[in-house]
Amino acid sequence: MSQSLADVLPGYWGGNGLKVWLKSSAYTRRLLLGEGGDPWMSGAQYLAYFSQAQGLLRPDVAVVEVGELFDSWLVRHPEVRTEMGSKKRLSFPLRKLLEQDEPRLLLAEIVEAVLANLRGQTPLVLAMPSPKHWLYHANELAGRTDIELDPDGIEDAAMYMADLIRSVSAHPVGGILLEEHPDDASMGETDIERYRPLINVTRHYRWSIALRPQGDAALASPALPDFDAVISPTVRVPVPASTGRDVSAALWGGEALPALEAGQFYFAEIPATQQPESVLENLARLRASPPGQAA
Repeated sequence: MSQSLADVLPGYWGGNGLKVWLKSSAYTRRLLLGEGGDPWMSGAQYLAYFSQAQGLLRPDVAVVEVGELFDSWLVRHPEVRTEMGSKKRLSFPLRKLLEQDEPRLLLAEIVEAVLANLRGQTPLVLAMPSPKHWLYHANELAGRTDIELDPDGIEDAAMYMADLIRSVSAHPVGGILLEEHPDDASMGETDIERYRPLINVTRHYRWSIALRPQGDAALASPALPDFDAVISPTVRVPVPASTGRDVSAALWGGEALPALEAGQFYFAEIPATQQPESVLENLARLRASPPGQAA
């Protein structure tokens, strides 16, 4: 039996099991596999890496980085990258990438193995680039420059991602996280209502859904209440949704950490170059911070 993300989100149906959500893939890959190490070669290889990383950091949320899986697979299949640029339509590169059977099967194998390893003790979240981010990234991978995104292309991207979700729908995944591009502000604002095809499919399977936006543009969207959690250094959402307070800058800068309020949890991204002693020391500092009141 798998644990749902909603069951542990503070402020959501009275849950209070989640205090610290870590984004640690860049750090754990370097530490455990060395520079350029790739855990995505097979399900067994990923599980060996994943179990080590879990034992090292003991996070409250187990995360599989789906975008990294597809990037890794594409490096080994450059012929597909060439095909991705064969048609001019903005959404074609992402469609071509996400329809590939081999990485889909690998994702399903990894999800099944990770869930068995977790034994229902920690929710499994599939972290993905947002439809906007993945659309932009796929066009970059196809060798395109001067990419101009449009709302219809973003909605198409959400449809292709929804189809990818269906390929692992038989597994009791705890939720998904959509992350905007780090330079999203330079790509213009997008109403996350354009993510509706993906939101609807996630809800159909009764999975939780979280968003990590750039800036505060998402606050104006009518789609925001469909997200169970929003992760940001600045954006706050009212309960019953949860707010992930991104304290990465303060944590690694040695600054004081803000106190958690009702319905909030900490989110921290571990830089790849951090030293293990510093990581363990700062994670202990983060976990020792006074908890907020339960909603």
